[in-house]
Amino acid sequence: MKIGLFFGSFNPIHTGHLIIANTAINEIGLAEVWFIVSPQNPLKARADLLDAGVRFQFVSLAIDGDNRFKASDVEFNMPLPSYTIDTIKHLETIYPENEFYLILGSDSFLNLSNWKGHHSLLEKNLIVYQRPGFLLGPESYLAKITVLHSPLLEISATEIRELIKKGRSIRYLVPQPVISEIEKNKYYR
Repeated sequence: MKIGLFFGSFNPIHTGHLIIANTAINEIGLAEVWFIVSPQNPLKARADLLDAGVRFQFVSLAIDGDNRFKASDVEFNMPLPSYTIDTIKHLETIYPENEFYLILGSDSFLNLSNWKGHHSLLEKNLIVYQRPGFLLGPESYLAKITVLHSPLLEISATEIRELIKKGRSIRYLVPQPVISEIEKNKYYR
């Protein structure tokens, strides 16, 4: 089975993530997309990072009812910080019958040389979605990548957290069940 692995802090998960996952299924023919909630990204600061269990709950709420999507806490029981290559190798061992595809933004792809095991990652199936300001040049296509033709969305979790702090609406940016959970618990305030 072809499985897309979409790693992220999902702090919080937003509509852009869901659109990208849906586009990957439609364009690439993936059977499922697994949202891998990263407890600690080695390349990101921990400021404003909610507990991993809360972020996993956000993902679960956002994808509830869509059996093409799965929330994964596989990295919760792995050494921190979480490294994508280690998680992929772990999943390949547990699920040898599946063919995994790493879904990542062009910003991350262009920064891949800073990732642990980046040479090994370049040998994997990579699905890259364009991010505004990080457009791929012709040299990027020398890697084994599939460029996803998803909408260029300027939605970021950082901007969503800022809107919440300012008391502004995040409607349509974040799935309603996640908004309800954020408001109920006063997250990001």
